[in-house]
Amino acid sequence: MSNGKFYITTPIYYPSDRLHIGHAYCTVATDAMARYKRLCGYDVMFLTGTDEHGMKIEDKAKEAGVTPKQFVDNIVEGPRGVKDLWKLMNISYDRFIRTTDDYHVTAIQRVFKKMHDNGDIYKGTYKGKYCKPCESFWTESQLKDGKCPDCGRDVVDAEEEAYFFRLSKYAGRVQDLLENTDFLEPRSRVNEMVNNFIKPGLEDLCVSRTSFTWGIPVDFDPGHVVYVWVDALFNYMTALGLENDAHHDLDKFWPADVHFVGKEIVRFHSIIWPAMLMSMGLPLPKKVYGHGWLNFGGEKMSKSRGNVVDPYILAERFGVDALRFFMLRTFPFGSDGNFTNELLIQTINTDLANDLGNLVSRTTAMVGKYFGGALPAGCGTWAEPIAADIELKERASSLRDRYEAQMERFQFQNALEEVFKVIQRANKYIDETAPWALAKDMAANGARLAHVLYNLLETTRICGVLLTPFMPDSMGKLFAQIGAPEAIRTWDSAAVWGSLADTAAPQKGENLFPRIDMDEAIKELDAAAEAAKKAALPAMELEPQAAEYVDFETFCKSDFRAVKVKACTHVKKSDKLLCFTLDDGTGTDRQILSGIAKWYEPEQLVGKTLVAIVNLPPRKMMGLASNGMLISAVHKEHGEEKLNLLMVDDAIPAGAKMC
Repeated sequence: MSNGKFYITTPIYYPSDRLHIGHAYCTVATDAMARYKRLCGYDVMFLTGTDEHGMKIEDKAKEAGVTPKQFVDNIVEGPRGVKDLWKLMNISYDRFIRTTDDYHVTAIQRVFKKMHDNGDIYKGTYKGKYCKPCESFWTESQLKDGKCPDCGRDVVDAEEEAYFFRLSKYAGRVQDLLENTDFLEPRSRVNEMVNNFIKPGLEDLCVSRTSFTWGIPVDFDPGHVVYVWVDALFNYMTALGLENDAHHDLDKFWPADVHFVGKEIVRFHSIIWPAMLMSMGLPLPKKVYGHGWLNFGGEKMSKSRGNVVDPYILAERFGVDALRFFMLRTFPFGSDGNFTNELLIQTINTDLANDLGNLVSRTTAMVGKYFGGALPAGCGTWAEPIAADIELKERASSLRDRYEAQMERFQFQNALEEVFKVIQRANKYIDETAPWALAKDMAANGARLAHVLYNLLETTRICGVLLTPFMPDSMGKLFAQIGAPEAIRTWDSAAVWGSLADTAAPQKGENLFPRIDMDEAIKELDAAAEAAKKAALPAMELEPQAAEYVDFETFCKSDFRAVKVKACTHVKKSDKLLCFTLDDGTGTDRQILSGIAKWYEPEQLVGKTLVAIVNLPPRKMMGLASNGMLISAVHKEHGEEKLNLLMVDDAIPAGAKMC
C-alpha cells in the first residue's frame, strides 16, 4: 500500500566534458533517498537532467568547432556522457530533463512573460561583475579578493541592456522563510544566506543577456536570452507540466518534497527560486538541502585544478555498489568530505569485506557444512535463549526504526552506522556462541546450532533490506545466498523478526566484497589515472625547431622585461589587433600592439603580468605605434592554431629583467 507521494530532485548538471566522482555524489545520494522512499511504499518521482544553456557552453562549443547543440548532445547522450554515468552508477531516475527540450523552452518563455506582465521583470542596463564559469552576477562588495566568491576565478566587467527581476521586493518574505521555517537545511546554510546576501541588501537580479545567443530567447524582445538560472530553476516544475502539455504530473507531485543541491548553488535555490515562485503565486518546495563537496587534497574536485577522480576507473576496479556505499557511508551529507583512494579501500575492506562479507560468507558456509545447505524445521525458536540471543534479536528487530529516523533527516552516514552496529554485533555473536564448538556434538547441540545460524541469517536479511537503497545489486545477491525470497525483502518485513522461513536453504556463493590489497590497488589506480591523463591530452603539433643557430651575443642584445597590463582594447577596423597600455617599470606607459584578438578578450588581460621584448625598433600598425613585442607560445591542436601569452607571477615587479 502506498504511503503517499514523494518528489525529489538533483540539480540539473552543466554538461561538463569530463565528469568526475564529485558530479555523482549528489545524484547517488538522491538515488538512495528515492529507493528508500520506494521501499517504504511511496509513489516516487525522481528528477534529474542537464542545464545546457549559457555563455560558457557557447564558448566551449566554439573551441570545439561545433554548434552548442552538437556540443551538449555529445556530452549528454554520447559515450561517457551524463546519461552513461548515471547508468554506470545505477541511478534510478524517473524523468530526465534537458533545458534544450522544446517543451521546456516554450514553458520558460511563458514564465518569463508572466513575471514581466505582473511587473516583476523590467528592462534596464546591467553594469557589474560577471563570473562566466558560475554564470553568476556579483557586486563589487560580494567579491572575495576581487574574484568570484564561489569558485575563486577571475570575474569580468559586464555592461549590457538587460531585464531585471525585482528580487529586492521579496527580500523580507525570503528572509522570514529562511529564518522561521525548516525550508533550508542544514541550519548553518541559513545563517550564510541571510548574513551574506539578504542583510547587506538584496539587489534586483539581472535575468536576461544580450552579449551571447545560446539561451532561451525572450520571445517578446529579440536579442535577449533568458538568464540560465531562471531557465534552470523552473525545470523542477516544467518537467511536471508547468506551462506545457508534455507532462501532466504537476498537481500530483508539486510542491517538491526536497531539492538536493550542492552548497555552491544554495543561494540560487534558497533565495532566487522562492522569490520567483512568490512572484508567480506558485507553492514553494517543502525543503532545500544543501550538501557539502567531495574534496580531493583539500580542494573541490575540478577539471581546471587537475584533481578529478574518474568514476569509471573506480567502478571497474571496486564495483559500483562499493563506490556508492563509500560516498554515503564515509562523509556526513551536509558537510564536505575529503576523498582519497586509501580511504575508499579502507572503507571497503573494513565494512564490506570484513564485517558484512564475512558475516554472509561464514554463516552460509556453516549452514552448508553442518546441515547440508538447509536448516531443520523449528530452528527459528529456542526454549531457553541466552543473553546474546536476546540482545541480537532486539537490536535487529528495532533497527528499522533507528534507521528510518536518520534517513528522514537525510543523515545517510548515521543510517548506515546503525546498520553496521547490528552487523558488527552479529559477528560478535558468532564468537560468543562458537558454532564450531557446538558442531562437535551434533546429537546434543544440533538444534541449538541450527537456532544460532537462523539468528544470523535473519539478522543478515533485515540488514540487507535496509542496505538495498545503497547497494541494490549486491543486496540482490546477498538475498539469494541467504535464501530470502522477494516477499521478505520488504520494508514491512524489516521490522518483523522471524520472517525468514526456518527451513531456509542458503547457498554459499561468490564473495560479495573481496578484500583489496591496498598497495597493489593504489599502484593500479595511479597507473590508470596516468594513462587516462595521457589519453585526454589533445593531439598537438609544434612548430619545428629552427636549424639555424643564433650566436649568444646577438641573443643577449634582446631585452626581455616583465610588463603589467594597465589597459587593453580592440584596435578599430582590425579583427586581429589588441592595443596594450603597459607599465614597464620606467614610469612612462609603453604601447604594444599584438595580433591576438582571436584568442583573448581585452578584459581577460587587464592586471596580468606578461613578458615583452622592449628594445625592438618602433613600428606602425593601423596607424598606431607599437613599441616592442609580447612573448607567446603557438601550437596546433587538431589542426587549429592555438596561442597562449606568456604570463608570469604577479609578484614580479614591472620592469624586472627576464634572463
